[in-house]
Amino acid sequence: MDRQRAQATFNEYVSAYDPHNPRIALKVAHTLRVAQLCDIIAKACGPDEANLANKDVDLAWLCGILHDIGRFEQVRRYDTFNDAMSVSHATLGIEVLFASDADLLRRFVRDDSHDELIRDVVATHSDYRLPNTFDERTTTFCNVLRDADKIDILKVNCICPIQDIYGVSEWDMEHSELSPAVIDAFYERRTVPRDIRQYPADILVGHICFAWELVFEQSRRVMREQGYLAQMLSRRFANERTRREFASMAQFMRAELNM
Repeated sequence: MDRQRAQATFNEYVSAYDPHNPRIALKVAHTLRVAQLCDIIAKACGPDEANLANKDVDLAWLCGILHDIGRFEQVRRYDTFNDAMSVSHATLGIEVLFASDADLLRRFVRDDSHDELIRDVVATHSDYRLPNTFDERTTTFCNVLRDADKIDILKVNCICPIQDIYGVSEWDMEHSELSPAVIDAFYERRTVPRDIRQYPADILVGHICFAWELVFEQSRRVMREQGYLAQMLSRRFANERTRREFASMAQFMRAELNM
């Protein structure tokens, strides 16, 4: 695979979207970081984990480049990252990549032997759970991408304005309540289903809970080194109940993850 070709194709594709839109800029930067994280995680997947070959590292990197390709059309059409208020960005990404009249994927990579794997990995990268019908190889690539995406979402939460990510103001976040069901999910060490999130802080906790389900040790190592999870846990709230709950959750997670 020619990474230079794939990178040039990505740059050309996103150049058609408004570079001054902060959501577009956010997703360009996020995509490039996720691709690099896929590279780092895949390289560390030795015999004790996934045993990926060198050529597989390139394919993992490509999946990172392609995973959020649907976000750009989502922003252009709906001006939101909220799938529930628009469309599934993963499904839209498959439409963009595999539409017969566009053949965009062939511009990224000439070889079509990995098309089915790429389709599966991109289509399910934001699903709550992976299908149990995938073979081991597909599941491995899915997990590499999902780990990389989760790690960088923690970073995005710390470096980007809340308005650009969640579509709510800082005031809304600072004064947000927390849903009991979301608190339960946190202490059960699992990710938070979208349909139980009611408040802005619920979404924040949902992102924090990504740390519970990282698959690879290298992923956990990178997450700890970056330090964004700790930063998210230390966020200040004007809402007294939410402030107390976050203090308790921070103490619990730091102990559980050796942070």
